[in-house]
Amino acid sequence: MFHSKYHPVIFLPEDYEIYDFTRGYDPDRDRTSEYGIGKYAEFRPGMYQGDLFEQDQRCIHMGIDIAAPIHTPVYAFDDGEFFCLGINEQPFDYGPTIITRHLVDDRVIYALHGHLSKQSLRTKAVGQKIKKGEQIATLGTKKENGGWNPHLHFQLSYIQPTTHDLPGVVSKNKLEWAKKVFPDPQIVLGPLY
Repeated sequence: MFHSKYHPVIFLPEDYEIYDFTRGYDPDRDRTSEYGIGKYAEFRPGMYQGDLFEQDQRCIHMGIDIAAPIHTPVYAFDDGEFFCLGINEQPFDYGPTIITRHLVDDRVIYALHGHLSKQSLRTKAVGQKIKKGEQIATLGTKKENGGWNPHLHFQLSYIQPTTHDLPGVVSKNKLEWAKKVFPDPQIVLGPLY
């Protein structure tokens, strides 16, 4: 199930799980599938720990998480180019990250792909062109992806990033601003939930 105009970033089976983290997060919970979706603009109390999040009470998720097995391929949703590459090394951060630049409805948009494998950053260069459907990365292990169960954090941005990072989680007082600059990724992913 995906938006017919764009390529899926990860191929999902028909029976993936839709997560609800509004009541808390347990990384060891029983899951019905290796595949799942974490929602956009979801309030996630207690999920994000450490100075990176707690200092500003950041707990509202501004991307979509797509859980899948380690080393699952990640694809470009449309033609574009690599804009930033790097590793966000703090605990519970993105780990290896790729930001791509695209045109969506004649507007420049940036797509952050977080929690990747370190291998994903090799052989890529800023400005390198990518084609719709081209494999651009694979999902990383918990050891390399910031400490999370394997998944892709996929986030869109209308503002140009200054580095290989975007605030993937915001505080309640920044939510209205964040929705304007970080649109729902389902505009390119299609209706996932």
